[in-house]
Amino acid sequence: MRVALELVRDGKAHACVSAGNTGALMALSRYLLKTLPGIDRPAMVTAVPTQTGHCHLLDLGANVDCSAEHLYQFAVMGAVAAEALGKSNPRVALLNVGTEDIKGNQQVKLAASLLQQARGVNYIGYIEGDGLYRGLADVVVCDGFVGNILLKSSEGLAAMVAARLEELFRSSLPAKAVGLMAMPFLRRLRGDLTPSQHNGASFLGLQGIVVKSHGSAKEEGIQSALRRALLEVRENLPQRLHGRLEHLL
Repeated sequence: MRVALELVRDGKAHACVSAGNTGALMALSRYLLKTLPGIDRPAMVTAVPTQTGHCHLLDLGANVDCSAEHLYQFAVMGAVAAEALGKSNPRVALLNVGTEDIKGNQQVKLAASLLQQARGVNYIGYIEGDGLYRGLADVVVCDGFVGNILLKSSEGLAAMVAARLEELFRSSLPAKAVGLMAMPFLRRLRGDLTPSQHNGASFLGLQGIVVKSHGSAKEEGIQSALRRALLEVRENLPQRLHGRLEHLL
C-alpha cells in the first residue's frame, strides 16, 4: 500500500486501488497524500443502488466518531463529488432516526443547522434508511459507525434475498418453470444488487485518489473498484473538490 501511495504522491500514478486493511490504508493515505485545505478528516464514500438509480453514501467506517463540523464537511464533499460524477444539483440529506426537526442526536442537529446555512449545497433535510433506498436523496451523510453497519446490513440483505429466491424457484416443478421464464429479469436484478457491482469506496478529502476495495472481492469486484478510480481520474476529482471547497468551507 505504501509503495502505491508514494507513486500517487510523486505523480507517477494517477490513483491507488487497494484491498488491504482499511485502517492502515486510511492512515497511510493521510500521512503521505495529506488532506485538502479545510478538511479535517477524509471520508469513505460509495454508490448505493436505489429505486431511482444510486445514492452516494458517506462515511462508511473511516470515522466512527464525528462532530457536527465533520458531518458538514462530509456533506459538502459528497455534494461536490456527486456533481463531478454527473449529478446536477445533488440533493443532500442527513441520515437520521426520523425526518422531524426534533429527532436525532446533538451532532446531527448541529450539522443540520450548518447545512441549512450553507450556500451552494442543496440540503433537503433528514432522511431515514428506507428513504435512502427509495431514492429520495442523491447524497446521504452519516458517521462511519452508522454508515458501515448500514452498508454491511444492506449487502447481507441482498445476499439473503437472492438465496431465498433461488431456493423458492427450486422448490417444485412449477416453481422451476416460473423461475426459468423469469431468469432474464432475475439476472438483471441480481446484477443491480450484487455488492461486487458497487465495490470500491473512495477516500474523499485527500490530495490524491484512493479507492478501497473489499478484501474478499473477486475479479468482478476489483474491476468495479478500478472503474471508480478511473472515473475519478478522468474527472480530476481532488482538484475539483479543492476548487469548490474554497467557496463552501
